[in-house]
Amino acid sequence: MSKVEEFQELRPLLFSIAYRILGSVSEAEDAVQETWLRYETSSARPASAKAYLSATVSRIAIDVLRSARVRRERYVGPWFPEPLLSDPYEDPQRSAELADSLSMAALLLLERLTPLERAVFVLREVFGFGFPEVASAVGRSEAACRQLAVRARRHMDAGRSRFEAGRAERDELAGRFLDAFRDGDVDGLAALLAADVRMVGDNGGKAPQWADAFAGAGNVTRVLAALVPLFARIEARVEPHRVNGQPGAIFRDRDGRILSTWAFDVLDGQIQTIRTVTNPDKLGHLGPVGDAWASFHEATNLTGTPPPRSGPRRP
Repeated sequence: MSKVEEFQELRPLLFSIAYRILGSVSEAEDAVQETWLRYETSSARPASAKAYLSATVSRIAIDVLRSARVRRERYVGPWFPEPLLSDPYEDPQRSAELADSLSMAALLLLERLTPLERAVFVLREVFGFGFPEVASAVGRSEAACRQLAVRARRHMDAGRSRFEAGRAERDELAGRFLDAFRDGDVDGLAALLAADVRMVGDNGGKAPQWADAFAGAGNVTRVLAALVPLFARIEARVEPHRVNGQPGAIFRDRDGRILSTWAFDVLDGQIQTIRTVTNPDKLGHLGPVGDAWASFHEATNLTGTPPPRSGPRRP
């Protein structure tokens, strides 16, 4: 097998590793491309292309993450990972670990770890690499990697919510929520929210903020009730879609351009968290991005036309 064939076969795995370390689609793609350039120009043919390329992409991602953390400290408002609609890598033997690690909640927990802890956790706990391979990837001894893994696992377990409902149940509840939103059924929306529900948005200071940070069923219901007529005015389309492995939706303008993504955490038959991403820099990989500010000015109805009674459109 040629180097090109080896790399293309492993590319989904390399992207999935880099994305979980970085929380960024664009940065993960850059890390994978840099990995290829290094592999292409190397005269060596490693015994295991998988081990070599996984180690290379991990080291590149660790370096990128260290510099990215400085930028994220200056980020305007809440920072969320770039939404990912589907994971290119599949492994039936580790499907639970892969799905759990992809959620927005898990990726935000990973942000609390040091770059080394994060890389060790991803390689060991998510992808099941042995400690010798992990040690080679991060440039530490096996003993040090075991300690890093223990610390990382402790931090992750302490902050992780347990999504006890099955995928079908969570998708069904999210579908009911989106139907209620489209229909402008405020009571229906309120009935699906947990008492301590949170609605948090990431706009990076580059788009209107539909929701900054609201907590409590009453506050979130009022926000949703205000959003329904605004989205209806611009004839927004609501497309149910899994976002980072969790139930969610893509909101588009009347021309089909993306305005935002929503992702839901569901627990005990209720929505616990709604995370929205409107920063256009984080949506471009999903398709054409709409002019959120133009939509906002139209939605706020500067002409004084009364809002329609129904909610946003179905796709």
